[in-house]
Amino acid sequence: MRDIFGKALIDYQNDNYSEDIITWTSISEKDMLPLPYLFRDYSEMPQIEKKALQLCKGNVLDVGCGAGSHSLYLQKKGFNVKAIDNSKGAIKVCKQRGITNTEYKALLEEKEAFDTILLLMNGTGIFQKLENITTYLNHLKSLLKPNGQILIDSSDIQYMYGDEDGGMWLDLNNHYYGELDYYLSYKGEEGLPMKWLYLDFDTLKTACQTVGLNCEKVMDGEHFDYLAKLSLNKTKS
Repeated sequence: MRDIFGKALIDYQNDNYSEDIITWTSISEKDMLPLPYLFRDYSEMPQIEKKALQLCKGNVLDVGCGAGSHSLYLQKKGFNVKAIDNSKGAIKVCKQRGITNTEYKALLEEKEAFDTILLLMNGTGIFQKLENITTYLNHLKSLLKPNGQILIDSSDIQYMYGDEDGGMWLDLNNHYYGELDYYLSYKGEEGLPMKWLYLDFDTLKTACQTVGLNCEKVMDGEHFDYLAKLSLNKTKS
């Protein structure tokens, strides 16, 4: 499998930065993903990410860690952090940046227990499709220590289906509107399309209730995005 994302991160880490990643989806045009942004420090992070990092406690799992900016910040603050990603290039970069506990691994392969699980930069994307939510939420639940928390962000992208007259062109007979095909290319090389899920808060909350997780909105972001905190439902065995 071509690790286009990892290749770009390695280039930037090794001072071979000459161009950015190009991304697009099944409903949006091509856009630039600046590589320096993936290596940002705390001061450059959006408020949702800052808030999530402020809420971290105990030992932390950073899911889909990318270049490791969140893990690196927490590690410097004295947290015990494990960073995982399914990009070998990303994990190589994390090690080069000094993250002490990082592993090339998919979320569903993780077995340890944590006080805080972070899924940021549209963390629900890892679910891929609406039908997979229960599987992922049950697994995340199994990784939580007592009084543990999952901090996850996403966006309600219904606004992307609006027209100039303020109407909506959603096809309610089709799949959930947040299910997208996500593409990226780097230096002329195109990666394989990925399934990617943007999830509105009410749908996330309903899914959490079905698996015995509490779901509360921590804050709204600046552009239809939000941060949610999931925790074990104390009223259920």
